Amino acid sequence: MRNFDLAPLHRATVGFDQMADLMNRVMSDTSGAQTYPPYNIEKTADDAWQIQIAVAGFTEDELSVEQRENALIVTAKKSDDDSGRTFLHRGIATRAFERRFALADHVRVTGATHVNGMLNIALQREVPEALKPRRIEIAKGDTVNGKAVEQHDA
Repeated sequence: MRNFDLAPLHRATVGFDQMADLMNRVMSDTSGAQTYPPYNIEKTADDAWQIQIAVAGFTEDELSVEQRENALIVTAKKSDDDSGRTFLHRGIATRAFERRFALADHVRVTGATHVNGMLNIALQREVPEALKPRRIEIAKGDTVNGKAVEQHDA
């Protein structure tokens, strides 16, 4: 495994400590990547995404989708209804799982559907009005907010 020194990144940026910490954690993660269940992440608009998770064999009642702060947590637990059934081959995985997705700031889940063995979760970024960029009018003259700009003599 290769290690990257992100110290120069810390010196060149202000306020991005969380992003650098996240990159450090991702790069140093030595645990095996979770592969079940398979999923897709699709960008549907500039500020909208859809996560599609293959959940064949699960019903809506056996699935749970929950958003906690900046995390999306999808869990599934199969109910035991196989009593009296004998399988010669069982190739469809229906084991319990918990899949976590880290969400960016101001991203929220807007809905979820379960169709043909696929769980579709819609996500939308909704930036508050106070955080949206705004244009600042440049006034003519020597005043800013009604106060004269101080003149300093050298």
